[in-house]
Amino acid sequence: MGRFKEVPVEELRGICDPDSLGFETTEDILPMGDAVVAQERALSALKFGTEILDLDYNIFVAGPPRTGKTRLIKSFLDKIAATKKTPPDWCYVHNFKEPENPKALWFPPGKGKEFKKDMEELIDTLRKQIPDIFESDEYARKREDLYKQFNQERTKIIEGLREKAGQEGFILNMTQTGMVVVPAKDGRPLPDEELRAMSEAEKEDLRKRSEQLHSEMNEAIRKIRRMERDLAEKERALDRQITLYAVGDLIQELREKYQGNPHIATYLYDVQEDIIKNIDDFKKKPPSEAPPFPMPHPEPSFVRYKVNVFIDNSETEGVPVVIESNPTYPNLFGRIERRVQFGALFTDFTLLKPGSLHRANGGYLIMHAMDILKWFFSWDALKRAIKSKEIGIEDLVEQYGLISTKTLKPQPIPLEMKIILIGNPYLYHLLYIWDDQFNKIFKVKAHLDDRIDRNKEAIEKLTSYISSFCKTGNLKHIDKGGVARLIEYGSEIAGNKEKLTLRLSEMEDVIKEANFWATERQRPYITAQDVDKAIEERVYRSNLFEEKIQELIEKGIIKIETEGSIVGQVNSLEIYDLGDYIFGRPARVTASISMGKEGIIDIDRESKLSGSIHTKGVMILSGYLKGKYAHDKPLALSASLCFEQSYSMVEGDSASAAELFALLSCLADAPISQNLAVTGSVSQRGEVQAIGGVTPKIEGFYAICKIKGLTGNQGVIIPEANVKDLMLKKEVVEAVKRGDFHIYPIQTVDEGMEILTGIKAGAKGEDGTYEEGTLNAKIDNHLKKLTEIAKGFLKEERA
Repeated sequence: MGRFKEVPVEELRGICDPDSLGFETTEDILPMGDAVVAQERALSALKFGTEILDLDYNIFVAGPPRTGKTRLIKSFLDKIAATKKTPPDWCYVHNFKEPENPKALWFPPGKGKEFKKDMEELIDTLRKQIPDIFESDEYARKREDLYKQFNQERTKIIEGLREKAGQEGFILNMTQTGMVVVPAKDGRPLPDEELRAMSEAEKEDLRKRSEQLHSEMNEAIRKIRRMERDLAEKERALDRQITLYAVGDLIQELREKYQGNPHIATYLYDVQEDIIKNIDDFKKKPPSEAPPFPMPHPEPSFVRYKVNVFIDNSETEGVPVVIESNPTYPNLFGRIERRVQFGALFTDFTLLKPGSLHRANGGYLIMHAMDILKWFFSWDALKRAIKSKEIGIEDLVEQYGLISTKTLKPQPIPLEMKIILIGNPYLYHLLYIWDDQFNKIFKVKAHLDDRIDRNKEAIEKLTSYISSFCKTGNLKHIDKGGVARLIEYGSEIAGNKEKLTLRLSEMEDVIKEANFWATERQRPYITAQDVDKAIEERVYRSNLFEEKIQELIEKGIIKIETEGSIVGQVNSLEIYDLGDYIFGRPARVTASISMGKEGIIDIDRESKLSGSIHTKGVMILSGYLKGKYAHDKPLALSASLCFEQSYSMVEGDSASAAELFALLSCLADAPISQNLAVTGSVSQRGEVQAIGGVTPKIEGFYAICKIKGLTGNQGVIIPEANVKDLMLKKEVVEAVKRGDFHIYPIQTVDEGMEILTGIKAGAKGEDGTYEEGTLNAKIDNHLKKLTEIAKGFLKEERA
């Protein structure tokens, strides 16, 4: 097969020369200043999204897995967050007018807990001072004067009434139930016998005088009651005056200290009025020692003067950057806690707890999109909060009307922050299309790439990053050979020798594992051998399934031929992606043909074991046959294609070239070499197109050939467009260099058929026919023969 073009050995793998790196170990390299390698597009979007002031310009960071999305965002935001002004503290306090709606007060950073301390000192001071003031001689004297004046006036009224009663022949008696007038004679109550002995005229006169006295007595009672109310009012005024003396100066000091916020001044005025209103709660001195067995007792008058420091930014430098890994509704929006008292649940504003939205307010909140989408209530409430520009705290069950109970409804806090969601590009597009609010509140897309061009600049960035990772991770540094191997591994992950991966977490894992093996071998630096060992061990931990398939092929249970030639049978190449490991393996594709009008039947499709892309690839084969061979005749062909011993879903079009080769082999009756495997998709014009996973596919067939025995004739046919993607293992490269294995790049179906059959394909002449003896001529003649036979049957049927 030496007459066919092969891929040059130097193009089978992108080698990195350690001497070209310009250093001996990563100790010699200046560590990277940040954790971001490349990703200029995403960084530009992040910069725009964080600098634009509109709060609807939140950011969705879209990128493949393991590209370091969270680390990149955190690194970027930490830098800019440190340069911004620290947001205010927030405190919740009692609402004296509407107790069910606690008030939210803002303070400059660090002033929230200072205000809490000031309020605690204020109440403690008042609880000590007010009892002393109300027990003072001055207060007692003023209060005594009020009562003395009241008693004098009250006595004067009663004595006047008693004198009037005596003049009218009555006595005024004071009882526990009030005042009573009794008929009298000579200053003594009139006996009942004398009352009965009176004439009717005398009785009538007595009754009139009694009624007059009762009228005057009732008027006196009303006057005394008015005096009692006036006394109570004067006593309250005295208490207010005394309380203001104790409270006024202290409150005024706080007003002056926090004069920059009018809401605080209003709150302090309400505190002052409430203290005066409930002064009796302060008259009792607090106990000097707590009882040995404290019993719970309500003290609402003092609890409501407390301050709940909801958000404390006293130690925050710049603006906060918060990562929420579990965005349940309470974790995101806060919660209203409750305490048990006498078997019942109670709550107040001091039990309000913040969520991550509150902690990140004024800065940035980072979440994974899938994490919050798992919690529908959180996602729905987040969109509502962004739209309303405020963060409220509600009981979830009450919010959705599940339970109607009396609870707190705290004043919402203004939302002033940027939210960054992290997810894959597919999820971004799903949300953009199906969630009508998403594109209105997440207007910036920061798209991360997973590969960069492998050039000098990229290698310098990557090596600088590796040096920084070794230093920050307290790992051994890496010598130039180890770094060169890591660069090659970066191209292996990228699946292209002209690219480097940006899935840096995979690189980091290999470095950590290589550090382990270097430590085991007591080496001062990580070497290429340690990196190879780490990669080999990673493969060994994950490739059990691959080894089981290879064992089945070796034992002949799964039938794969690597020698000889067979008509209508081709070794195709499949990819298995297990998540943590990807490998390739050969699969037998067979074809059979007959006269008919059914066209090409895909057995896997008919049995519902193929996907839509594979079905499309098979349908393209019909287009190819019609375009190339049906210019002078109809196709009277019935053909079937099958992946032998395939019991799972077949998807993708990378086997369409192999299927076409098997079909053409049957039509030309030309045996196909079984020592070759094929991968590639085809177009209707016979072009062989690029496919994915070319490197593991080649390595998979090489492994089977090695198990069965290398003959020097085995190899793989690949699309020429995939040559740049080759990053074959050194073992495979050495086998190709020795001539034990071959890689053939092709551009057309004809090239592939010539390699597989050893027969010239043949070009179409001006008369539309092919050169006699060529593959295409045989195929064309066979199709003509099938057409003639079909015509014969048609004539017989008509006859």
